[in-house]
Amino acid sequence: MTLSNSLVSVAVGAVAVVLVLGLINMLRGGSANTSQKLMRLRVGLQFLAIVFIVVVLWLRNG
Repeated sequence: MTLSNSLVSVAVGAVAVVLVLGLINMLRGGSANTSQKLMRLRVGLQFLAIVFIVVVLWLRNG
């Protein structure tokens, strides 16, 4: 259970970090290309986080 909790926490934390980096870039008037890359990275990390959460819930109920 500890490993699964850690994986979910790391995944959600990574999404939060990329989201904050994107917001900082946008507020500073940074490159649109960088914003686009951060958005794609965030979407991918969100997908992984959701997959981790679903797998953990499935394993706990199974």
